[in-house]
Amino acid sequence: MTILGFILLALAALPAILAVINLKTLRATPQHRPASDTLVSILIPARNEGANIGPALEAALASTGVPVEILVMDDGSTDETAAIVGTYARRDARVRLLTAPPLASGWTGKVHACHHLSEAAAGTHFLFMDADVRLAPHAAAALAGHAQSGNAKLVSAVPRQVMRSLGELLIVPTINFLLVGYLPMRLMRRSPDPGLGAACGQLVLVEREAYRAAGGHAAIRSLLHDGIQLARLFRRKGIMTDLMPGDGLASCRMYARFGDAWAGFAKNAHEGMATPAGLPIWTVLLLGGHVLPFGLLVMTPTLPILLAALVSLSTRAIVTVATRENPLSIPLHPFTMLVGLAIQWSVLLRIGGKRRAGWKGRLYPVG
Repeated sequence: MTILGFILLALAALPAILAVINLKTLRATPQHRPASDTLVSILIPARNEGANIGPALEAALASTGVPVEILVMDDGSTDETAAIVGTYARRDARVRLLTAPPLASGWTGKVHACHHLSEAAAGTHFLFMDADVRLAPHAAAALAGHAQSGNAKLVSAVPRQVMRSLGELLIVPTINFLLVGYLPMRLMRRSPDPGLGAACGQLVLVEREAYRAAGGHAAIRSLLHDGIQLARLFRRKGIMTDLMPGDGLASCRMYARFGDAWAGFAKNAHEGMATPAGLPIWTVLLLGGHVLPFGLLVMTPTLPILLAALVSLSTRAIVTVATRENPLSIPLHPFTMLVGLAIQWSVLLRIGGKRRAGWKGRLYPVG
């Protein structure tokens, strides 16, 4: 049991060390003003987002530090989404309402909408964002300035994740925890390896010419996990990508219920962790470093196991505070990791016989 305890301690210590290094790296990211000729096109795909689109537009229209245009693609909404956007468009010439053409064969919905948004945009930079994202006034300028200051032509950030229900707290915190605890960000900024490409689809800024040179969303038309796939596409084309701290740039409440959160994370699983080669490794890392120490602590409270549990919980606390997430997620940490693994395994094993991923009333073949 002592040997097992030291193994679990090592598995818990790995993300702890990486999280400290990554957070220091992210917080040292300098701020740059965009060039005077910059225009940021804020591009929002929207399908039945009547409850979200108004606040999203209000926040985007408050952008400072760079001129913006805001294009919303109504993608077959059956609610009041188009009417709300139309009202804003009549009040402010920076807002334009577009109607998505019928979904073409071989395309996924959001990727299809983003592709057509990019074709209609006039900006030097495209800022793709979800309708449930609320931009801070300086966000568009900060992202564009960072893209212009270095060699990264795709810059993404994870908005501050707003979580209120137990279901959200059990699933959503995995986003920041996995990024901060397991992605070597210093190496990411030095190496063009596509495997190090990472982005949050909620908030992605691209430089127009680099986006077109890489092939844009048309090159990932059949895929669902648009953020990470776009970053990997850029890197395959030799174009660097980067991440910025996002908690001060935007906020987002992705889901209000456990079932919605489960479905949302399951949708992207096949293009993330849920692969035959990758998921067993992730299971060892997450189960060993963040679940087993707490279970074994009750039965055999040895010092290495106690230390493993403390290190794991401390890492969760550090990431939570740094990203300004709900602190109630901290004591739920082992359960969050367990639920996250359950989602991935249910998708990989196709529990329930599902061979399609569903989202916003559409079904897509996976696996």
